[in-house]
Amino acid sequence: MSAAPPAGREPCAERQAEGRIGRPRLHLRRTDSTNERARALALAGAPHGTLVTAAEQTAGRGRQGRSWIAPAGSSLLISLLLRSPPRLLPLAAAVAVCDVAGERALIKWPNDVVVASGDGLAKLAGILVEGRPQQDWAVLGIGLNVAVGPEELPAELRAASMGLARGELEPTLARLLAALARRLSEAPAATLAAWRARDALRGKEISWAGGRGRAAGVDGGGRLIVELAPGGRTTLGAGEVHLGAIA
Repeated sequence: MSAAPPAGREPCAERQAEGRIGRPRLHLRRTDSTNERARALALAGAPHGTLVTAAEQTAGRGRQGRSWIAPAGSSLLISLLLRSPPRLLPLAAAVAVCDVAGERALIKWPNDVVVASGDGLAKLAGILVEGRPQQDWAVLGIGLNVAVGPEELPAELRAASMGLARGELEPTLARLLAALARRLSEAPAATLAAWRARDALRGKEISWAGGRGRAAGVDGGGRLIVELAPGGRTTLGAGEVHLGAIA
């Protein structure tokens, strides 16, 4: 008979949590979009934690309808089916990616993971959450540049890579799933605190389609707080913001 764990400690809790995401796994050499495959599996009744990965995407999607393109075998391209997802899912996911990407990783609201580059920010990872709230499920899509070489980064975009070898893709995926298991199960207050510690925009002048102001962090719902030049504040619940003026 095994001894009970000390009071207040659950040494197996993290391992059990990790077991709930990432399995079953569907890996594809090439697909149009891992999010599309995961959505189809969700509609077919796939269980919580189902993972879709691909070595290459031909029609990967980012936010605002953009495409997410990476050289075959160079990036983590994953979509995770979550049933009864946490309220702050996009924020928790961005923090988990930062946990894996390292100390330099920051979050550009709402959920791009970036690193400082010159006088701006270079995108290291993108996150896209899609789903059916009325059916209580969501698909979490993450594209993370793990082993993209400098010569493979698109010249027209500010992009960055972790700079690892291609053999590190699977170990990086394992670390990301473990980080997601931890972050998705933590309290909203902890998620917000961790996100705010990685905030790339706080205190900076920003602009968006409806105006300009100074980023002042996020509120309890993950909305961006903006201090307006004439005085007062507003919050942004969705959309895209830019450092400085809109080009």
